Amino acid sequence: MIDDGQEALLCKDEVYAIVGAAFEVYNTLGPGFLEAVYQEALAIELRIRQIPFQEQAPVAIAYKGEPLKTRYCADFLCYSRILVEIKALEYLTSNNESQLLNYMNGSKLSVGLLVNFGNASRLEWKRFVL
Repeated sequence: MIDDGQEALLCKDEVYAIVGAAFEVYNTLGPGFLEAVYQEALAIELRIRQIPFQEQAPVAIAYKGEPLKTRYCADFLCYSRILVEIKALEYLTSNNESQLLNYMNGSKLSVGLLVNFGNASRLEWKRFVL
């Protein structure tokens, strides 16, 4: 489900802040770099803006209430409750969206943000709410 739950209202300012940081990175670097470059630059920008985050944060995944040994490493976990996945692709696909939704479901995090720095004409971003 995309951006229509009550939790979206609770995280509106936080998501706005994260997206603002992503726009700054995109406007400064432009498209064309590898994802790792954007990851490092976004970490710097989040730090500058004093947005609380964990980079490559291990996120526990549960199956039928049982925690799995395998953990997913989120690109960023911001404000301890917003899962942020970044991409450097020509365009986002439904597979990218499904991946984020699966991680959100498995981790029980209700707000996710998918950010793509690779589009040549604009920063792509989508907010998801479970």
